[in-house]
Amino acid sequence: MAARIPLLRDTAKQQVFRPQVSKRTGQRTAAGWITLGSPRSISLVKQRVRSSRGRGSSVAGVERRISSRSVIIIDAKSGETIFAKAPDQPRQPASTIKVLTGMIAMKSLKDSEPVAVSRHASGMPRSKIYLDPRKQYKADDLINAVLLASANDASVALAEKIAGSEPDFAEMMTLRARLWGAKNTVCRTATGLTARGQHSTARDLATIFRRAMQDKEFASRVRQVKVRTTFGKVLRNHNKALWRLEGAEGGKTGYTAAARQTYVGQFTRDGESIIVAIMGSETMWNDLRTLVEYGFQKKRQIRLARLEKGAKRQEVARVN
Repeated sequence: MAARIPLLRDTAKQQVFRPQVSKRTGQRTAAGWITLGSPRSISLVKQRVRSSRGRGSSVAGVERRISSRSVIIIDAKSGETIFAKAPDQPRQPASTIKVLTGMIAMKSLKDSEPVAVSRHASGMPRSKIYLDPRKQYKADDLINAVLLASANDASVALAEKIAGSEPDFAEMMTLRARLWGAKNTVCRTATGLTARGQHSTARDLATIFRRAMQDKEFASRVRQVKVRTTFGKVLRNHNKALWRLEGAEGGKTGYTAAARQTYVGQFTRDGESIIVAIMGSETMWNDLRTLVEYGFQKKRQIRLARLEKGAKRQEVARVN
């Protein structure tokens, strides 16, 4: 009988090495062993080594393929981290922080409640929907303008309606972030426009968005591709992932010269959901595609590993 060499335990687990039949001898090869002299033994070892190296370098491979300076992928259900790159580095959040603006407005105002527009609000730079300071608008329209069209003028109008001033509203935003577990977020504006002392992190943005998506009204709003306001304006969602990436359920984009491109959003495939947050990107949509695909790949690997572990426990229980 040919001598047998045991595979390392961790290799056996990774490869799920099962009994095979030798084409040359017609005999079964024991699970977890390679029979010396088998024509396929060396190629099998090489194949497993190459495969193992590919998995080991996958994180580094993803980091090389993205331009984002700060990234995190989390499990939407558990909050568990799947992938991270400088996730706690403070950066300007740009318009992703409007998730807080929209959520506070939703909980503070009735949809039909009238909102006046100050000259300060109407004078905000783009993105905006060019609100007229001589008119009043329904809160529902302005909330959609914030979450879909990323309107700075609507953000400030809502902030002033709720808190009396944008700085006071920004304090409310910071408090809400802290209550949700986003402890490294400080808001100075309702818009996310660059401001001294304002910052967030990829981890905080993912944490905030995860909590927001648990609210049915918020989730319903951010998945809309376009909405017509009661005053006749069509609002188009800036989140191109909704029609570009499979499983996109909602998200918020952002950009300023200081922040570069930012994004946070949720994706669901085959009953599994992930949240991706990006900060400091130069190629946001390419980065997002790479990260979403990688996130679901890791989710599948984690699920299979857990199934294998459960099966082994059952087998041990039967033996005992």
